[in-house]
Amino acid sequence: MKLHIVPGSPSSRKVEAVIRHLGLEIEIQEHNFFASGLRKPTYLALNPNARVPTLEDGDFVLWESNAITHYLADRAGGDQLFPRQAQAPAAIVRSQFCELAHFNRAFGVLAFETVAKPRRGLQTDAAAVALAQAELARCAPVLESHIMGREYLVGDAVTLADYAMIPFEGYRSLVPFDWAPYSELNAYFDRMSRLEPWVRSKRIPLPAAA
Repeated sequence: MKLHIVPGSPSSRKVEAVIRHLGLEIEIQEHNFFASGLRKPTYLALNPNARVPTLEDGDFVLWESNAITHYLADRAGGDQLFPRQAQAPAAIVRSQFCELAHFNRAFGVLAFETVAKPRRGLQTDAAAVALAQAELARCAPVLESHIMGREYLVGDAVTLADYAMIPFEGYRSLVPFDWAPYSELNAYFDRMSRLEPWVRSKRIPLPAAA
């Protein structure tokens, strides 16, 4: 199998952390977003959305990071990261839908508009920032309440839900959002930031000229 990523991409890092957690041997192919690496015809033939990550497994090509993590957990076998007892599968998928549609959608906009864009000399969209702040302010108390008294989002061990929720944890101190009221959420992100597969999955973004 081969995984196509952009170094520094939170979604790419999510999948690579899952690969490391599962102990899978998968080739990693890096692409340079800022040098139009995802717009090359060879890559567009794999993923016409021109996004990462993309997984190749023989003739089978899969994109969307959460879908890829499910596929990898199935390929690894057993219940690692996706326990199938009782309501656990539904709870994991619920967390993935929530982070994708709400929490990390807003968090990701803040990271892109207020961190990534200024680093590249691009103008921040103030309206997009305001909308993202409002959505994050709505979602953060919900997640704060859910994680209270828990180590992990689902059950008593790390699952795909946790790897789905944490891709932007390193941006907390960089984005214009007040995290102070959310002690449980901050403690959760701090715990997850120390997960060995997550630590080992960090990559330095490629320079624009690479």
